[in-house]
Amino acid sequence: MTSPEFLIPDSLASASRVPEPPKPDSLSPASSCPYLASDFTSRRLDLDPVYARLRDEQPVSRVTMPHGGDAWLVTRYDDVRAALADPRLSRAATVGKDVPRSSPLIQHPESLLSMDPPEHTRLRRLAAKAFSVRQVEAVRPRVQAIVDGLVDALEETGSPADLAGGLAWPMGITVICETFGVPEEDRAAFRAWTDTMMALTVADPTGIQAARAELDAYLRDLIARRIADPGDDLLSRLVTARDGRDRLTEAELAIFAVDLLTAGHETTANQTGNFLYTLLSRPALWDSLVEEPALVPGAVEELLRVTPLATSVAPFSRIAVEDLEIGGALVRAGDAVVAQNDSANRDGTVFERPEEIDFTRAVNPHLAFGHGAHHCPAAPLARLELRTAVATLVRRLPGLRLAVPVDEVVWQSNRVMRGVKELPVNQEGRPWKACRCRR
Repeated sequence: MTSPEFLIPDSLASASRVPEPPKPDSLSPASSCPYLASDFTSRRLDLDPVYARLRDEQPVSRVTMPHGGDAWLVTRYDDVRAALADPRLSRAATVGKDVPRSSPLIQHPESLLSMDPPEHTRLRRLAAKAFSVRQVEAVRPRVQAIVDGLVDALEETGSPADLAGGLAWPMGITVICETFGVPEEDRAAFRAWTDTMMALTVADPTGIQAARAELDAYLRDLIARRIADPGDDLLSRLVTARDGRDRLTEAELAIFAVDLLTAGHETTANQTGNFLYTLLSRPALWDSLVEEPALVPGAVEELLRVTPLATSVAPFSRIAVEDLEIGGALVRAGDAVVAQNDSANRDGTVFERPEEIDFTRAVNPHLAFGHGAHHCPAAPLARLELRTAVATLVRRLPGLRLAVPVDEVVWQSNRVMRGVKELPVNQEGRPWKACRCRR
C-alpha cells in the first residue's frame, strides 16, 4: 500500500484526479455503447459514469452492442480478470457469426484474437521466442534513436509543434515496421491499409475487407522473401522460431504479422498521444516528471491504468460454450460476454484511490494489456516505446505546454481506438534548440 507521504503532493491534487462526471439518473443496461468517438466531450479520455454505478449496483448486466444484439457486460476487476482467463468463454466461437460486438465486421478466422487453446497456446509459445525480454532489450537503442530523431525534427519545426503527427504516429509505425522488416517505401501503404481497417462504423464494409485483403497479400509476399532470405528482424525470427520440430506455417506467420503489425502501431501511437495529452492538459503532472524523471516508468503504468483506449464498451466479445456464473449472474451457453477492462482498472476494491492519478502507486495490477491467453504479446515493446517517448520529451523539452486550450485539441473520430488527431505544443521559457541534448 502506498504511504500518504509518497503520494503526489497536494499542489497536484486537482491535476492528478480523474474528473468524476455527474451521475446519470438511472442505469440503462439496454443502451448502446456509452462511448463512441463521435460522442466525445471535452474530457475525451474519461470513462462513462455508468461504469462506476454498474460496479457498485449491477456488476454483470445486459447491454445492447452496436452490432449483433445483446451481451453480458462485466465491469468489476475480479470478474473481468476471471472472464478473460475462463476457457468456457470462447473467442473462436465468434468466428463467422453475427454475434454481439462493437465492430461492423464479422470476426475474421485468421487472427490470434479468434483462437482458443490449444491452437492459440501453440502459436503463442512459438512467438514468445521472438518476443523475449532479451529481444526487446536489443531494440532499445534503436527505439531511442528513432525518438531522438523525431524530437530533433520537432525542434527544427519550432512552435507550435504537433506531438501527434510529429512524434506519436511516426514513432509507432517506424518502430513496428523496422521491427518486422517492412521497407520504408512500403510504410505509407501499410498505414493506409491499417487506417481503413480501424474504422468503427462504415457505410460499406467491403472497403475494410479490401484493405485487409491487400495487407494480407503484401505480408504473404514479405513472408515468402523472409523464408527465402531471413534477416535479423522479428518476422525473420518468427520464420525460424521452433519448438522441437514444431514451427509456424506460412499461414500462421501471416496471422501473426497482421495482428502484431496492426495492433502494434495503432495502440502504441494512440496511447502515446493520449498520455501526452493527459500530462500536458494537467501541467502539474508533467512538471512532476520534469522534476523527478525517475517517476516515468511508474507514470506509464499509471497512465495505462487510467487511460481508456477502446471507443466502445469492449473491442472483443466472447461466447459461453456452457452455462456458467459470473459475478452472481447466470450466463447461458451461447450468450455473449464483453469484459470492460477500463472499468476494472478503476475498481476501488483493488486500486486505492482509483480516480486519482498516482505516479508512485506501488501495486498496479492493471489490465490494460489484457489477461490470460490473450494477454498482449507485444506488451514489452509497447512499454519500451511509451517510456522512451515520455522520458525523452521530459528530458529534452521540459517546458512543453499545450499550444491551444484543452477543449480545442482535435481528436480522431469514427475509430476503434481513442486518440488525438493533433496535439499542438509550445516550449515555454526557452527556445526549442536550446534543449537539444540527448544525454
